[in-house]
Amino acid sequence: MNWSRSIPKRAAVVFAAALLAGCAGMGGSDGVSLRLTGAEEVPPVSTSASGSGTVRVSDDGAVSGNFKTQGASFTAAHIHEGAKGANGPVIIPLQKVNDTEWTVPAGAKLTPAQMQSYKQGRLYVNFHSAKFKGGEIRAQIQPGGGGGY
Repeated sequence: MNWSRSIPKRAAVVFAAALLAGCAGMGGSDGVSLRLTGAEEVPPVSTSASGSGTVRVSDDGAVSGNFKTQGASFTAAHIHEGAKGANGPVIIPLQKVNDTEWTVPAGAKLTPAQMQSYKQGRLYVNFHSAKFKGGEIRAQIQPGGGGGY
């Protein structure tokens, strides 16, 4: 066997295996990029605060994600269940890492009903401050990447 002829074939096999392994590990958990603004609040608020982040939901409902904020001091942050333009209940409280970073807590998981809401774009992330107790910045979580970017 000519070694120089087998290198491209071996490289192709290794590349294909790596690609398949990466796809298999995704399991429907591609991240949804979000941009949080006051204009998305219900009702909208006028603020210079903003945020961005990513939420990942696996096929089994496991949720992970992280967020960065600026322009305000936030007192609480949550993932809520609610359609665009409507408010809804808290389903996952976020954990504060530091003054500008928040994360979805380890082990967070959607119920089957919440998973349906996620698939229908009826979940949102909301950050609350002392000035805007009901929420200062918000982003709707739209599976498929329609999260505000």
